[in-house]
Amino acid sequence: MLVHTTNILTMSIMSEKIASHLLNNCLYFTASTLCRHINRMAEEEFRRVGVSPSHAYLLLVAQERPGISQKDTAEYLTLAPSTVSRFVDILVRRGFMEKREQGRMVCLFPTESGTILCDDIRRAWAGLYERYSGMLGKDVGNELTRMIDEANQALEKG
Repeated sequence: MLVHTTNILTMSIMSEKIASHLLNNCLYFTASTLCRHINRMAEEEFRRVGVSPSHAYLLLVAQERPGISQKDTAEYLTLAPSTVSRFVDILVRRGFMEKREQGRMVCLFPTESGTILCDDIRRAWAGLYERYSGMLGKDVGNELTRMIDEANQALEKG
């Protein structure tokens, strides 16, 4: 009985090591885990601003490119058009953005309140950068960002 119990324990430890090795060397798992960590930090930083990080990006795009179409915004942010539409509706309801129809296109413009909020948004992004840079080191954080961006571009090309 002792030999059988020892074998089960040994197999359990080995399977934990195998699972851990597989998970820690899997791009999907490690990227998803990283995303959850960064997302949690971003949500904490943006809680003070009163908008989610995704809404903040959308508002910044509209502020930097007034009149950008909803379709172009979706492509720029690599989001589904329906997601952008939902985000825009929320920002419009909150008074940070307005939609203007130009023919068949819906163009996006920040309101005065939205433009003012963009200053707080930039401070939140800077806070997020400082926070993860403090944990990873600025060089590592910058290099990781560069590598992830390159990987995203390669994967987009298919």
